[in-house]
Amino acid sequence: MSWLGKIVGGTIGLALGGPLGAVAGAAFGHAFVDKREDEYLRSIPGSNGSGLSSNEEAQLLFFTAAFSMLGKISKADGRISEEEIKAVERFMINDLQLDQPSRETAKNIFRNAVTSSQTFEGFAEQFYSVFKYQSNIIELMMDVLLRVSSADGNISDVEEQMLLLASRIFNFSQLDYNRLKSRYVKKSDPYYAVLQCDENASNEEIKKKYRTLVQEYHPDKIQAKGLPEEFVKFATDKFTEIQAAYEHIRKIRGF
Repeated sequence: MSWLGKIVGGTIGLALGGPLGAVAGAAFGHAFVDKREDEYLRSIPGSNGSGLSSNEEAQLLFFTAAFSMLGKISKADGRISEEEIKAVERFMINDLQLDQPSRETAKNIFRNAVTSSQTFEGFAEQFYSVFKYQSNIIELMMDVLLRVSSADGNISDVEEQMLLLASRIFNFSQLDYNRLKSRYVKKSDPYYAVLQCDENASNEEIKKKYRTLVQEYHPDKIQAKGLPEEFVKFATDKFTEIQAAYEHIRKIRGF
């Protein structure tokens, strides 16, 4: 994470305002000031006066949003369980492949978010304002929120309310939410949930959905978009998961 050294070194200027900027400022010991949302959305990476490239700023915002939202939702039912902590750590290591210094930074953001006066809703809205056109990143965020919320074997009512709030802010449909949730709260075949369709879908519907998802999550396509490096690992794992689910369903149905 090249941006991390720039922040720790104090060379950052404009980068991150709003609720996430408040948490980042407490975590890094720097002042973050507001920046127009459309500046995050430029497709060509490069210097923009902050000391960070556009991709690095997007990476910083995702990083801060993820651990801020996880901090709030983990504490929502009054306590942070050991299982939730382990789920957050697995996200750091397995999904984002963070090194030890980056994991310590993530934990610092998590702790500051738990005690911050900023709200889960504010974090979600700022995250969505930047990533609203990148559905795979939206899904990653919903996935990890559900993963951590269900880590102790149960999603409490207050956690469910926060999850549904996030899904509304992200324009994540109820159908997609239920399918994603079924990966962790088992009510339906998880292979169908991976392909974002239900068990009553026709063979043609399943094939069409498979082709769409393979195209969307192909690692080469993720790299070509210039997205932060952490998402390449996520896309690769997702791509493999989609292929495995499709093969499982195809063999069972015999098409």
